[in-house]
Amino acid sequence: MTPKKMLFLCTGNYYRSRFAELLFNHLVTRPAIGWQAISRGLALELGAHNVGPVSRATLAGLVERGVALEGRHRGPLALTEEDLMSADHVVALKRDEHYSLIARHFPNWIDRVEYWHVHDLDFALPDETLARIERDVIGLISRLRERNLRPSPEGQAR
Repeated sequence: MTPKKMLFLCTGNYYRSRFAELLFNHLVTRPAIGWQAISRGLALELGAHNVGPVSRATLAGLVERGVALEGRHRGPLALTEEDLMSADHVVALKRDEHYSLIARHFPNWIDRVEYWHVHDLDFALPDETLARIERDVIGLISRLRERNLRPSPEGQAR
């Protein structure tokens, strides 16, 4: 069975959305719930001064949580219409920051995105931000598990 696709969005696809993606994928494999996450950025040009393919704070936060990091990491990727169309669920990490970017570049999608409230480095330290993302990801996974366990109209579990 092909897993459903979760899409996490942030501004630069360097810090918050990458942490959410990698943590989500780590957590849904134990036990498997049939989802796979990817992440993309809404304005990569705003991260011109980022060093390396992914934030050091993201990598450190994942290691602290026991997430195995294998091999090389890809660089940030920009969001495309195809990414949105292929996703089963979309989460933007901060409504105040991302709603206008989605409205400008992907106006048909603004009401199809779940918006969280996770600050970037301009308003919060990495420990606080990553802890918030962790709580939100765990809550999201819990909701997805509940949906999968609800009986279908015929009485069968979905």
